[in-house]
Amino acid sequence: MSRDGVTLIDLMRHGEPVGGARYRGRIDDPLSEKGWAEMWVAVGDHRPWDTVVSSPLSRCRAFAQELGTRHGLPVTLEPRFREISFGDWEGRTAEDLMRSDRDVLLRFWRDPVAHPPPGAEPLDAFRARVLAAWSQLVADHPGQHLLLVCHGGVIRMIVSLVLEMPVNRMFHLVVPTAAMTRIRVEHGDPPLAQLLFHAGRL
Repeated sequence: MSRDGVTLIDLMRHGEPVGGARYRGRIDDPLSEKGWAEMWVAVGDHRPWDTVVSSPLSRCRAFAQELGTRHGLPVTLEPRFREISFGDWEGRTAEDLMRSDRDVLLRFWRDPVAHPPPGAEPLDAFRARVLAAWSQLVADHPGQHLLLVCHGGVIRMIVSLVLEMPVNRMFHLVVPTAAMTRIRVEHGDPPLAQLLFHAGRL
């Protein structure tokens, strides 16, 4: 439990999914054996949370529900914390894209607003849904310590919002699998959000 007026939110990226690293926004691959191990190592014996919130995709949901069962924590699924859809790149690896069209991939990394993958979810739409879910999460849990199990793109977007970074720079942030990011929110009008650490361990 955080002190009154302050909400702590730990953002945890899922572990490695079956099939390894590839662009998967809506593809619902489950965690690999390695991915499960990564996530249990990441949380260790820590259990400071009042509640767990998760993306509904199985690579997040399965661990969140197992963690909740193990420690008697409530678990809520929030569809707006799904990963961004990568359109025609779904299921492809960065290595494959680098071989087939290196310049297209590099342009996307440098400015995903101007150079999105064909058929992908627009970045401004992704930003709007993550911002709406994040704002509600903060408002609904004053004084609590939350764990949000989600995706690399979602974590990049939330950190970008907290730091007021240009959204087209979000892929400058590296988010390893099973890494933790902690944000402290001081409630007020407006709330003050601060990044305590990023892509670290508890």
